Amino acid sequence: MEQTAPSIRSPASAARRPDLGWLGIIRLGLVQTALGAIFVLTTSTLNRVMVVELALPAILPGLLVGLHYALQILRPRWGFGADKGQRATPWIIGGMALLAAGGFVAALATALMASNLVEGIALAAAGFVLIGIGAGAAGTSLLVLLAKRVAPERRAPAATMVWLGIAGHFLDPFSNERMITVAAVLCSVAFMVSVLAVIGVEGVPDAMTLRDRPADEMPFRAALAEIWAEPKARLFSLFIIISMLAYSGQDLILEPFAGIVFGYTPGGSTKLSGIQNSGVLIGMIFVAFIAGPLARGRFGSLAFWTMAGCVLSATVLLALVVASNIGPAWPLRANVFALGIANGIYAASAIGSMMLLASSGRGEREGTRMGLWGAGQALAMGAGGLIGAGAVDVAKWLSGSPFLAYASVFTGEAVLFLVAAWLAGRIAALGPDSPPQTALSLAQSQGLGLTQNQEQST
Repeated sequence: MEQTAPSIRSPASAARRPDLGWLGIIRLGLVQTALGAIFVLTTSTLNRVMVVELALPAILPGLLVGLHYALQILRPRWGFGADKGQRATPWIIGGMALLAAGGFVAALATALMASNLVEGIALAAAGFVLIGIGAGAAGTSLLVLLAKRVAPERRAPAATMVWLGIAGHFLDPFSNERMITVAAVLCSVAFMVSVLAVIGVEGVPDAMTLRDRPADEMPFRAALAEIWAEPKARLFSLFIIISMLAYSGQDLILEPFAGIVFGYTPGGSTKLSGIQNSGVLIGMIFVAFIAGPLARGRFGSLAFWTMAGCVLSATVLLALVVASNIGPAWPLRANVFALGIANGIYAASAIGSMMLLASSGRGEREGTRMGLWGAGQALAMGAGGLIGAGAVDVAKWLSGSPFLAYASVFTGEAVLFLVAAWLAGRIAALGPDSPPQTALSLAQSQGLGLTQNQEQST
């Protein structure tokens, strides 16, 4: 996870396009904001409408969101497509089109549920399939573009810019017609903003580059196995899964914890999310500066702050274990704010490290690497909240104590973060990546049937 990770690239790749300036990075941040606006509409707002206004079981929106997460397993294939075509822009625009269409269809389906539940659920499933495919294709390709075009010293601030997104909600007073109108306007504007923001940012390789670049005829399965044979890529995949399980494990239990252990009202526990998000923002901005313009030595390294973010997150989670034993006397708001800062440091540095490592190893495989890690991240996030909530229920049943139940789950999350910190250190300690021939021979030894012509084409 070194900040100067070596990259094995062809001369044509190295001479292709200049690094993005700050204006280009900000434009790509607008794409992420548009993506996040549609995502918040579908995963939060429509979730609330189904459960509160329509009085449907909470498992219904949970299953629909779970369908979106399940489709993220296809991210490596979408990233491979961007690698093959050497263009991320069409994948971003196409993904945003599907995402916007899916968001609007999901809103229509939610309104339909009020009069015809079965047809509404079927239409919602179709909408969330579009959302899952669109978000995966656009999000993966956006990170690929950043990995290829952003200079290493700017990747920490770039990670912060594209991670943050704000979406407004204009549903009061609520009605089905108003919900559909808001969804139509939001999805249309988000798509148009994305197109205007991304057009021209990527640039195109010149004719000389295209002519000199050898044809890459390696099939997807072989390309994925080649990347899996790279020690850094394999360890980073494990790091992403374990750290994101820890990161998302408290999503569904923090507010109930505040209510049961500290006696918070629903309104008071909801405010904790705002306090935590404020801390996340501060932590990410801190990394943007300390590992960006102010980077100095070891303390300016993304590898250092990735490990530090994991260790700090584990420490603050262990403080919540103490809080579960002390109760209302504990400064819970300060504890949650500190958790947000630690999580923000982890998130920004991990995303920045992902951009760096995407260009490490065999050249022209950024998309496939980013897709592999994005799939692990999305699946771990989808599973983390459910595992955390389920673990609380199991621990409560075994121990008979809600206090001990929450303490045990927070301890488990802390242990996962410490394991993730150890993995981050292992990645940082690895030397230069294996040359392409070694990676290919390793992939071939796993029974992937690469032909001699495919080996020569790399």
